[in-house]
Formats: sequence, structure tokens, C-alpha cells
Amino acid sequence: MQRSIVAHTRPGFEAECARDLLRIGAHAGMEVACAGLPGSAFVTGSGEPFDSTRWQRAQQAVPPWFTRSIFVGNGPHRLPERDRITPLLALARDHQPPFSAIWLETPDSNHGKRQSGLCRRLAPLLAQEARAAGLLEDGAERRLHALFVAADEIWVGTSDRASGSPWPMGIPRLGMPGSAPSRSVLKLAEALLTFLTAEERLKLLRPGMRAVDLGAAPGGWTWELARHGLRVTAIDNGPLKGPIARDPQVEHLRVDGLNWRPRRPVDWMVCDIVLQPSRIAALVAAWMADGACGRTIFNLKLPMKKRYAEVERCAGLIDDALRQRGVRHSLAFRQLYHDREEITGYCARPG
Repeated sequence: MQRSIVAHTRPGFEAECARDLLRIGAHAGMEVACAGLPGSAFVTGSGEPFDSTRWQRAQQAVPPWFTRSIFVGNGPHRLPERDRITPLLALARDHQPPFSAIWLETPDSNHGKRQSGLCRRLAPLLAQEARAAGLLEDGAERRLHALFVAADEIWVGTSDRASGSPWPMGIPRLGMPGSAPSRSVLKLAEALLTFLTAEERLKLLRPGMRAVDLGAAPGGWTWELARHGLRVTAIDNGPLKGPIARDPQVEHLRVDGLNWRPRRPVDWMVCDIVLQPSRIAALVAAWMADGACGRTIFNLKLPMKKRYAEVERCAGLIDDALRQRGVRHSLAFRQLYHDREEITGYCARPG
């Protein structure tokens, strides 16, 4: 059976997800054809000539922007109504076990979520049988995915730890902290998990480091930074809410976030200002080029049309501005689970 690429995405962003797969395929020297129904929250594709090693390397070299999780396998496969475990075990054996985990997934759409209960019931039974059959092994490099697009229809494949998402469906399960002033805290928490390794989070989010939060009110991102022990300057004409407004680690300045600069460089600048993407990109480029911060996480609010082109334009604006100033940097984008009609960026100087 022909190899298939299967990708999770946010409902309504199937076209952008397909562009991700085309970009990865081009880097791998493959011609990729994609298909995905609007609102389905997943895209399937095929590449010619397909080479798993080249695909994995390309996925690491040009990480996707709008794709949450990718696996390679085949489908769709039909499952009987009564006994689903036996055919699932047979499909697992066809994908070169052992696996570190078997993830039963659904598309993140209203239709896809109808299969969530079925997956929850099957998962422990399948794991028990798979371990008894020697298909699961702690420390194995690959995970097995079974994407239930219907109760009797699945796509099956594998992802590697090195290039695949660490979470089923590419969605981290984050609890809302009770004392946080807004749900936006989850967006920054997810960004830190996405763009930084565990070792980098320990190194780059140390108590006593300094950060600036542009467009801080009501204080969700400031709260997350302060939780790690950073001293935060919150910039916003609006008020901070809850305990963060009285936190001794936080200084709140009611000034214009587009023009304010710190007197000396800070470790982090974060920005969630609602503004045209190109203006936020220019702001990020200015902070990085001037050495006002070492790292930045920022959000781009995307237009309804030509969303991929807008991210490409903003990435080019930041890269060009920093290269002209001779600033070495890394730049990455990812539409997070907690994003909506937006994408999150991360830019950093080396070291």
C-alpha cells in the first residue's frame, strides 16, 4: 500500500496545513499531493518518491507552521463494529514495532470529537494487549498513531521522537491555573513548551531574569513569566487583574507599548498586541536588532485570506532586518492549540 502522510491541524486551516506538507516535501526533494476537506482538521498526502529518512530530516529542518502533528503510514482502513482490538493489533504489527506508545486520536473537529469516547474505551484495552504481544517497549523511538475519522474508519502510521509532536494530536494538556488573570496564560505556557526544550526552560527561565510584556493587560503572560521567577515590566495602558497586579516581581507601566524601550537589555520580550502582523514583525525586528532583548515570543493576528503568505512576509521582514544589522538569530513559527486566528513566533539570539 502507498505511503500516506497524515497531519493534524486546526479546523479551517487545512489549506495552510497542506502548504506545510508541500514545503517539507520540497525540502526533501519530493512531489507531495495533498487532500483535506475544509473543517475536517486533518490533511492526508502522498509523496513521490517517498523516503522516510529524507522526510524526517526535512521535517526537522523546516518545521511546519500550521500543522500540529504528522505521522506516516497508510489508510483509510475499515474496522468491524464488534472487535476493533484484533485488527488494530494486526495493523500495529504491519508498522514495524516495537513502539513507545500507541495513540488513538481523532481530528480536532466537532465531527471528529464524536469518536473520543470510543478511543478512551479502547486505549487501555489495546495497550494491555499490545504490551502482552511485545508491540510496546519503553524507550522505543517511534509512536504508533491510529486516527479515527469515524467509528469504523482509521488512518494508521508512525512518528519518530526526534521529529514528531510529543503529544497525541499535537495538543498539550494544560490546566488553567486558578490564580491566573486570563486564559491567555495557556498560550504562553504552550509556546514555552513548544519552542524550548526542558533543558532550555531551566536555563532561560531562571529566577532574577528580566522580561518585558508588551500589551500585558489583564496580565496572563506577565503571570506566566513571574511564575518562573522572572522580574517583569508589564507595559499596557489597561489594568492588570488579580494577584499579579500586586506581585512585587512586576512593575506595571501605563505607557505606549509600541514606542517604549527598556533602559538596559532584558532577557525576554513577549508581545500579544492586537495589531497588523507586519507592524508586530517590525516591532520584534527592532527590539532584536537593537539588542533590547535576547529572546522574544510574539503573536501575529492573521487576516482571513492569504494567511500563509502573511506569515512568509513577516518572517522575511524580521530575517531581512536582522541580517542587515548582522544579527545572528533563529526564527520559528507555530500555530498553537491555544491560538485562534493567529500564529505564535519565537526569535532568539544564539547563546
